[in-house]
Amino acid sequence: MSAVTTGQGPGNNSVTEAARNRNFGALYSRNVRAVVARGLMATKSSNWMVMLSGFFEPVLYLIAMGVGLGAIVGSVQGPGGEEISYAAYIAPALLAVSAMNGAVYDSTWNVFFKMNFAKLYQGMLYTSLGPLDVAMGEIFLALLRGMMYATGFTAVMALMGLITTPWAILMIPAAVLIAFGFASFGMGITSFMKTFQQMDWINFVMLPMFLFSATFYPLSVYPQYIQWFIQAMPLWHGVELLRQISVGVFTPSTAVHVGYYLVMIVLGVLLTTGRLRRLFLK
Repeated sequence: MSAVTTGQGPGNNSVTEAARNRNFGALYSRNVRAVVARGLMATKSSNWMVMLSGFFEPVLYLIAMGVGLGAIVGSVQGPGGEEISYAAYIAPALLAVSAMNGAVYDSTWNVFFKMNFAKLYQGMLYTSLGPLDVAMGEIFLALLRGMMYATGFTAVMALMGLITTPWAILMIPAAVLIAFGFASFGMGITSFMKTFQQMDWINFVMLPMFLFSATFYPLSVYPQYIQWFIQAMPLWHGVELLRQISVGVFTPSTAVHVGYYLVMIVLGVLLTTGRLRRLFLK
């Protein structure tokens, strides 16, 4: 049988490889830095006050709850059964909340405006940029914000005497991991939103996570069936992960918390890339 009929001629491999490159090129042009550079310029000119305000929210919670209420509560049991101050107990949880809030803001409301009003992504995808470039660029901007919040908040914890182990420095990359998980999903979910009223559902979901993810009191205070529900929520894994790191206590559950976010990141990036491709590359 001839090479023509079998489709296995000497030039067939190069043709197949070229087709694969074209298909992948439609998704990713290896130019994420262009999206990041544009985002940094926009932040410098108009959004820096919003970014700065997001840092103070968890600090105010820490002072009000950790110092004020902490004077009444006293010591509580931390990871590993060690007695720690109430401020040291809630500080890692507030860091996780800060990472979540920063990432969610950048990947939801910010993206919602760019997608539905500024039409920014349509313009980007008319160039050589692919949806994966746009998705990773926006997610990186959210991670940068999360890292800034994590570094500043960790410094505040150190100034307040709430850091007792060198392992606590790992809270910064762990907070970035948490931000990555929320940012990767936030952008994909926002692509389904068309009105401001629909965007309110994001806050409706975030508020219960903030209040019930063992942020201010241990999970054991809830009935068993509520504990199962809380343990399925992503913020609880972030709170527990940072709380363990803050005192240098590592268990098999630490790997579970990290694995939860790694899976969340992969699924979120796939969702966001697919949505951008479906919306703007028809």
